Amino acid sequence: MDKIIKRKKWTPRKIGSIAAIGVLFGFIVYLLFFRDNSSRLYVDKDKISIAVTEQGSFQEFIPVDGVVQPIVTIFLDVVFGGRVEEIFVRDGAIVEKGDPILRLSNATIEKDYMFQENNALDILNNYQNTHLNLERNKFIMERQMADLEYQKEIATADFNRKKGLYENGHISDEEYENTEREFRIANRRYDIAYRAMQHDSVYTHTQMVQIRESIDRMQDNLQVLNENLKNLTINSPISGQLSSFHPEIGETRHSGENLGQIDVMDGFKLRARIDERYVNRTFIGQRAQFDYAGQNYQLEIQKIYSNITAGAFEVDLFFKDSVPNGIRRGQTLQLRLEFSGVADAITIPRGGFYQETGGNWIYVLDPSGSQATKRRIRIGRQNIHHYEVLEGLMPGEQVIVSSYDVFGGKERLIFR
Repeated sequence: MDKIIKRKKWTPRKIGSIAAIGVLFGFIVYLLFFRDNSSRLYVDKDKISIAVTEQGSFQEFIPVDGVVQPIVTIFLDVVFGGRVEEIFVRDGAIVEKGDPILRLSNATIEKDYMFQENNALDILNNYQNTHLNLERNKFIMERQMADLEYQKEIATADFNRKKGLYENGHISDEEYENTEREFRIANRRYDIAYRAMQHDSVYTHTQMVQIRESIDRMQDNLQVLNENLKNLTINSPISGQLSSFHPEIGETRHSGENLGQIDVMDGFKLRARIDERYVNRTFIGQRAQFDYAGQNYQLEIQKIYSNITAGAFEVDLFFKDSVPNGIRRGQTLQLRLEFSGVADAITIPRGGFYQETGGNWIYVLDPSGSQATKRRIRIGRQNIHHYEVLEGLMPGEQVIVSSYDVFGGKERLIFR
């Protein structure tokens, strides 16, 4: 009798197939959800620069070059152009205020001066003659008034005397009337002359004032002409050292042309050029410092020149305390121009990474040091040595600070 054999539900083949399907499904899930899909790049660790973030003192500053200059400089410019006739001193000489430095000649100015001087003298002489005539007329008028006053007094006395005689009947009517007539005429002549003298006096006074003012103006004009002629000789306006002075006898110098300068040697300042990006952050009283011969020297900005040329503007810095011994005019010193005080901050060294990332992210090494991953950060202030990190890093973390040009922005760097 045949025996019925039951078919097995879980055969090895079936179990193997299910296991294979499960493995395949798990692999697909891994690929979709658990696999590290970030882009990566294998790099040589010895070809990159790694730095450690630090917590410490930070100060924002930029390096600028300061040129040593005298604390006071006066420029010598030609007032009126001309031919160099005589040179009294040479470049580098020590001069005192008022010392002659150079003499120019200008035939046009000299001829014009002579013509205007003669013309002014003629006009001045006419003014003076007019003034003299007015004074003479004044004296004539005063003498005439004296005569009329004398005649008036005589006519008045004669009239008063004869009036009494007439009232007593001692003289005739005709004689009294003649006397009265002479009395009225004398008074009338005096009154007319007096009013005329008053009018002439006002007119004469006005004329005299105008003439005096005209004479003063002509004398001032002559003085100006004389000063113009004197300006052909260049004198030292202050005491100091003459520099940048290189004229030669016989050459022509034009009006407004610079001949040189006089430096007051009582002290020095530094003149620095600063990038125009910092124009809104530069102010009077801002500090700078530099090291010289093993000592540190402090300066302050005391003058800012507003004009910007070739992408930079200039400032004058004065020493706060002592001036270094041995510095010379024209010497260049590197300064650290401060934009903030010293503060505690997390910092990383400056490096080529900034050109690629703009300070928005950086590669941070993991604790094992075998790889580095991208991390968002925020950088604040900076100086020539460090960046200030505001967010994204902790003290002691290692970061890549060299250039990122060859990394292509990969999310992860694997070290070989």
